[in-house]
Amino acid sequence: MTVNYRDDKEAADAFVEKYQQLKLEIGKIIVGQEDVVKSTLIGILSKGHCLLIGVPGLAKTLLVNTIASALHLKFSRIQFTPDLMPSDITGSEVLTESKQFQFVKGPLFANVILADEINRTPPKTQAALLEAMQERNVTVAGHHHRLPEPFFVLATQNPIEQEGTYPLPEAQLDRFMLNINVGYPSIEEEIEIVKRTTSDHGAQVNTVLNDVEILYFQNLVRKVPVTENLLHYAVSLVNKTRPESGNVPNKVAEYVSWGAGPRASQYLIIGAKCHALIRGKYAPDIEDVQAVALEVLRHRVVKNYKAEAEGITIDEIIKSIL
Repeated sequence: MTVNYRDDKEAADAFVEKYQQLKLEIGKIIVGQEDVVKSTLIGILSKGHCLLIGVPGLAKTLLVNTIASALHLKFSRIQFTPDLMPSDITGSEVLTESKQFQFVKGPLFANVILADEINRTPPKTQAALLEAMQERNVTVAGHHHRLPEPFFVLATQNPIEQEGTYPLPEAQLDRFMLNINVGYPSIEEEIEIVKRTTSDHGAQVNTVLNDVEILYFQNLVRKVPVTENLLHYAVSLVNKTRPESGNVPNKVAEYVSWGAGPRASQYLIIGAKCHALIRGKYAPDIEDVQAVALEVLRHRVVKNYKAEAEGITIDEIIKSIL
């Protein structure tokens, strides 16, 4: 199947329309959480992976499942546990009756991967997933196996239960484009959730985009033009998170031990391009960079002991830069 638009302008206009349709379809199942839905779709349309952080029961799994349905993609949910082995997610070589080794694909061979409670599994299994995220292939018994395209990992983490968990190292967190906080619903939203889930309410999610269209729009995001001025702004913003760079805000100098790396600058620009497109603009501006800055930076800036002791949050530090 091919995608036919006369030019990039027509494709950009169609992008806005498809995004609005996606929001409508997801809204049939998910009540509220508009910022979370928007950020997750920006991650997907920018060819990035997302980390969803929130307490249990906030519909993180349902959200990912609904997005997979609206995108007509193969969905795979992996429940991460302390005894999960790398081969349990990547697949393994098995000996067949004909005495030949055959590769049996694991659950990673899907388009949308929900890595549920990623911090519950040991580093060895986390590393297998993160290699797949970066390289978009897996290596088993010396053989490379290409993962399907498009490929996204949407991982969830529970912030309140730290016993028996293996927190992701900063270098591995860096593979996620966005770190999305999933908050509690408002009272009105919670009333609507309870109404829907305690009655015979059943909604059908219609397909809005297929795999070919997603790959096309991911490429379109990359083609959006950016001014030198905006590039300079995004890189300067990231530079201000690094205490050793000098000329940084007081909160960074006082409370940050490590700042964000170059990948943050790349994701700020890609995220800003996608944010501009969904708002019907043909090029991003400073407002678009600021719109994605918190979620791009919050897992890349490491605060020090003084910040911990004084209860200063990463979000406060980033807002002081913005």
